[in-house]
Amino acid sequence: MSTVPELEAPFIYLASQSPRRRQLLDQLGVRHELLLPDLHEDAEALEAERAGESPEDYVQRVTLAKWEAARLRLANRQASQGVPKAPVLCADTTVAIGPDILAKPVDQLDAARMLARLSGRTHRVLTAVVVDGSLLLSTSHVTWRTVSADEIDRYVASGEPMGKAGAYAIQSQAAAWMPKIEGSYSGIMGLPLYETAELLRPLGWRF
Repeated sequence: MSTVPELEAPFIYLASQSPRRRQLLDQLGVRHELLLPDLHEDAEALEAERAGESPEDYVQRVTLAKWEAARLRLANRQASQGVPKAPVLCADTTVAIGPDILAKPVDQLDAARMLARLSGRTHRVLTAVVVDGSLLLSTSHVTWRTVSADEIDRYVASGEPMGKAGAYAIQSQAAAWMPKIEGSYSGIMGLPLYETAELLRPLGWRF
């Protein structure tokens, strides 16, 4: 008796080292493979700010630049290694207070300075996601209670702020400081699931 082979589920390339984005794609049930930069690539240079650029324009420009770099990376690996073709997903997150961008802290002092600015006020978390050249932007508003200097020092000492826009992660202990969130929790984590699903549906995914 002949059998029909089961078709393999579609997959995407994720151009990100963030374990949170992998976790969120798993939540959607989207199979993915990492497409990380080569050693000669300067991924951090793509995040350089431009004078007068709004946080919204910044995060969209950076995400598109990272996606373009990942697309070229994939083309090179297809030519040299024969890796399969698949859509490429790239995302980037930034934290903003008014026109000011709070990027990843350069050291513990910078992290403490950012956290002190966030204390007792509402800020924006902007995450842009690109799939095959199409971009959507998620905007959320996060309100913090007043955070003491001792609380900030303990959080900085934990190492959690390093490598994170705005010097914090929503899924960390810092969540205890946030009485109000308006927007997308997954977007604040780093990959807005609604927008991601909207970009994947035209490519054949069903949610």
